[in-house]
Amino acid sequence: MHFMKIIPVIDLKDGLVIHARQGHREHYQPINTDLCQSADIYHVIQAFLGIYDFDTFYIADLNAITGQGDHDRLIREVLAYYPKKRFWIDKGYQQYDASLKHPKNYLSVLGSECYRDDNISKIKTFGNNFILSLDFSKSGALGASSVLSDTSLWPNNIIIMTLDRVGSNSGPDLDKLGEFCRQYPDKNFIAAGGVRNKQDLMALSRIGIHQALIASALHSGNISSEDIAEI
Repeated sequence: MHFMKIIPVIDLKDGLVIHARQGHREHYQPINTDLCQSADIYHVIQAFLGIYDFDTFYIADLNAITGQGDHDRLIREVLAYYPKKRFWIDKGYQQYDASLKHPKNYLSVLGSECYRDDNISKIKTFGNNFILSLDFSKSGALGASSVLSDTSLWPNNIIIMTLDRVGSNSGPDLDKLGEFCRQYPDKNFIAAGGVRNKQDLMALSRIGIHQALIASALHSGNISSEDIAEI
């Protein structure tokens, strides 16, 4: 059995952790689940750590992604509170700024939905020190189409984000993920959207995916401590 790394997802909106569903961001509600009744980010991280000693977390700053303020201060405080954990931070369109001294446990996620073909070259300024998120909706790729064709922009680690499957309980997009793994065997692809249970994780592993971003299945208990220990 292949090793599988799970990265819990935290979506922030207006200071609270919210429940993401299928990319309809204006309707997202603060989380209230069996795992964690509180929408406070520290409580949510502790609840995740109660399932398993995860070493990496993904934080999406939905205010920043939609251009309605940001959670920069809160995120800095969280990273300082958990210096031994790694955080992947998605805050929408970002330009590399050498004067911005991010903590060592901060890694930028750049989502293709936030870039256009005329500013996509900004991604190059990050070198290989970021994670690319290739964002898809039902109708196809979101944002800059050239990021799909110009693989010189790609770092080693790439999230395949299927927005209409996020929080949908419909399973991961195995066809799309499998295609990327076959076409670009030298890259590490990370599944995002739709993972429901251990069976889905094993199916991902079989096609060559060894990392997955997960929120709903951890909150619902459909992926348990035992499942994670097994894989």
